[in-house]
Amino acid sequence: MSKAYTVVDYLLERLSELGADRIFGVPGDFTLTMLDHIERDERVQWVGCANELGAGYAADGYARIRGIGVLCTTFGVGELSAINAIAGSYAEHVPVVHLVGAPARAVQSAGERTHHSLGTGDFGVFARMTSEVVCAQAALDENNACAEIDRVLHSVITHRQPGYLVLPSDLTELEVCPPAEPLAGAGNVTDPDALRRFAAAAGDLMENASRAALLADVFVYKMGAQENLRALIDAGNLPHATLLWGRRVVNEAHPAYLGIYNGAASAPEVREAIEDSDVLIQAGVRFTDLTSGFFTQQLALERLINVGARSSSVAGKQYGPIGLADALDALRDICAARGPFAAHRAAPVQERVVQETGNGKPLSQEALWDVVSAALRPGDLVIAEQGTSFYGMGSHRLPDDTVFIGQPLWASIGYTLPALLGAALAAPQRRPVLLIGDGSAQLTIAELGTMIRQHVNALIVVVNNDGYTVERAIHGPEAAYNDIAHWDWTALPAALGKGCHSFSARVSTVGQLRDALATAATFNDRLALIEAVVPRLDVPPLLRALAEAAGAANRRSRQQSPD
Repeated sequence: MSKAYTVVDYLLERLSELGADRIFGVPGDFTLTMLDHIERDERVQWVGCANELGAGYAADGYARIRGIGVLCTTFGVGELSAINAIAGSYAEHVPVVHLVGAPARAVQSAGERTHHSLGTGDFGVFARMTSEVVCAQAALDENNACAEIDRVLHSVITHRQPGYLVLPSDLTELEVCPPAEPLAGAGNVTDPDALRRFAAAAGDLMENASRAALLADVFVYKMGAQENLRALIDAGNLPHATLLWGRRVVNEAHPAYLGIYNGAASAPEVREAIEDSDVLIQAGVRFTDLTSGFFTQQLALERLINVGARSSSVAGKQYGPIGLADALDALRDICAARGPFAAHRAAPVQERVVQETGNGKPLSQEALWDVVSAALRPGDLVIAEQGTSFYGMGSHRLPDDTVFIGQPLWASIGYTLPALLGAALAAPQRRPVLLIGDGSAQLTIAELGTMIRQHVNALIVVVNNDGYTVERAIHGPEAAYNDIAHWDWTALPAALGKGCHSFSARVSTVGQLRDALATAATFNDRLALIEAVVPRLDVPPLLRALAEAAGAANRRSRQQSPD
């Protein structure tokens, strides 16, 4: 007798079709029968995490690589533990599907005081809480299950934001028919007439320009248009920069690469090339306070061609709907027809490998990131925590084919450790590298045990600067509220992964760091954790400038508030 095909089988088939082969989560009694199906299914693998927040971050990291991530939690207590991660995915346009196992329909109809609920008989309250941070949601029942699964998943891949599906525990064995056809894709949004008008306007603006530049950001990657962007750069020999958020969309070894643009906090050569060009092409750019020097960018609208995810503009006039890739291709054709633009003066390449620095010199933020960046290899998967790690790496070029991930908009500390777990499982061919501060790591360190259990042999650099250094730079450098507990960081891999093989080292000088990184590079069968001790008030220059701007912005807000 053949086994029945159920609604969970349908859901797993659709998720597998979209590219998901892992589901992250924590079991709960309302999810257990669903997890039975997941464990039996050969297309997906369950990754049990230490807590729901870590599972949500891991699903986010996985989705940034694979294009879809899946989180499974129980109703109420589980989903609310994960909502911070889902909100971050929503803010940063990361397609994560959140599966929630809920009480049986009869229990919900009775309105009784059920565990994991608020005791009010209202079982829709958590869905309403979540509605603000998802692009689509559905509570499945016997009449709509398959259609609603398809609707929510289609919305997730179209908008590249989280979706939310609630599956009552008694519905997991509901028999349904397998999909009759593949799930509809996001589709091409481009209106050919709008594209022609955009190309004509862009051509007119570029015709008499002698100097042009390009500024790219993360939405080029999110819309799958990296190759279109690179073809445009080559066709016009375009000097180009990225925001910190979008470092992965270009090859930083390209001769026309300028560096990182961050408004007034940019290197002078980068700022001049971007802000003083006759024409500036913006590709997939979304400025945030922390990626624009607190909105200090000076970009003249009349010289701007802005290519967005679904519409583009020339000198402020909008054209759409136009897909980002199609707009980039149109600009490539214009550049190919007119010939390359004049070159800008190149920004100096940051390759300070500190060869002149003595091995006995105490570590500083500058020396730390010089040495770490020199130890990176082409193809590495690098995730840098928001703070000294993310901004310390901001002035260093990455090797070709390096994937660099941060979270500069949502900026939830602790995100990167579980995110590395998910991203590494999505890209097992890459060496996973985590750069994280001690304060951030304390929030999510439990997932280090999950990482070890999943055989993710990462290189982890924990920056021990004795507390919340970003907050110290903004306000309260000696305040007790910026202090944290002192941990024995090098003991953690053995403590959280009993019986595992790992490498740990505590370093406080340049030479010790170099040696530890060299030793870690010889292993591919174990996790390596390096505790790098730096002064507590030492801050990378870029972060120092942003922290001062943040402090000023906070003071202005207080001064402008009514009594």
